[in-house]
Amino acid sequence: MGTHEITPKFTPEITPTLEELQGQERRLIFRQFTNDDAWALGSLLVELARERQAPVAVDIHRAGQQLFHAALPGSTPDNDAWIARKRRVVERFGASSYLVGARYRAKGTTFEDSARLDQDEYAAHGGSFPINVEGVGIIGAVTVSGLPQLDDHRFVVEALHQFLEKYL
Repeated sequence: MGTHEITPKFTPEITPTLEELQGQERRLIFRQFTNDDAWALGSLLVELARERQAPVAVDIHRAGQQLFHAALPGSTPDNDAWIARKRRVVERFGASSYLVGARYRAKGTTFEDSARLDQDEYAAHGGSFPINVEGVGIIGAVTVSGLPQLDDHRFVVEALHQFLEKYL
């Protein structure tokens, strides 16, 4: 699959369908996920963000432990709060934060109006993606915050594609 550049500037693009989002989750599966893998994936995300001068924070959690975190120039403590809220959605729903929000939108509602969860704790906005290990299931999440939500989502998906092609 080809990659495309994600920049901090929002450019209108076609919103992915539920089928496309679910397909991403079926394809982006790890054979294993070690602390070294977290470092390599996090470093790749930082490298891509630096190339694009993207003002993001990057976070990788596995089984309740933070394995990687970086805050690039232009990111703020608010990005860390968004990371935590988006990651909780992945942990609770077992799907990317963007897909969870898209499922509610497809029903003609919003996550905020219908999920009955504390909005200070959960945000179904793009940027957090499950770390799914073959034969094990979802063990964590990789999360980016700082761009518009669809760009955050696409940025993580692009990095996961590159990582899985290169390292596994």
